[in-house]
Amino acid sequence: MHATGPQTTTDPSIVRSALGDDMDAALDTFLAERTRLFRIARRILGDAAGAEDVVQEVWLRWQLTQRAQIDSPAAFLVTATTRLAINVVRSARHRHEVPVEPQLADFGDRAALDPVVSVERTVAVERALALLMARLTPDRLAAYVLRKGFGYAYAELAGLLRISAPNARVVVHRAQARLESGRERPVSAESHRRLATAFRAAAHTGDLDGLVKVLILEGQVHRMPSAPSPAARPVRHAA
Repeated sequence: MHATGPQTTTDPSIVRSALGDDMDAALDTFLAERTRLFRIARRILGDAAGAEDVVQEVWLRWQLTQRAQIDSPAAFLVTATTRLAINVVRSARHRHEVPVEPQLADFGDRAALDPVVSVERTVAVERALALLMARLTPDRLAAYVLRKGFGYAYAELAGLLRISAPNARVVVHRAQARLESGRERPVSAESHRRLATAFRAAAHTGDLDGLVKVLILEGQVHRMPSAPSPAARPVRHAA
């Protein structure tokens, strides 16, 4: 009598049953998060139809994912939804069709966040700030972030920007109008990381000094004259 190894089931009915159970579990997980995913996509896109398309794409990806290797399905679905929605926003077609004005006040909640909400807000904050940095001048960026994100009074903005309060109001208004334009400039990854870190710290602790310093630094860097080329430097002649 020969020893036999572990038996592998090849009965098609049993295989189909196992796959069906796995897909049912995948659907249950997805449906439990679907409302949250739609809300995330709609907040980023500002468009219900586009949000629905994103959610459907996430469902397709979820079916094709090695789900057994995912530690937190909810966090995975939130991240996938956020990234897909951001990709839509970045497309040239979407930028010209849908004006985008990040709702920074939504990210100023200092309440304790569960891990999934934390992932959602971190990505959304980074996306919003990247858009602001790409479309606004440093003074408009500072005025918009502090006014819309943290409720700074126009008099406070005037003191920081060294302008009058009425002019501070104009700066914020022009920043809002500028956000509807599709024109963008390159954003330094380091500058974006520095601002996103300072913004999250301010939202979490309520201490805005670090954020204000970063915003002022951005303005100083952009106003700093570039060094003259060697040909443009004055030549010192010997006496």
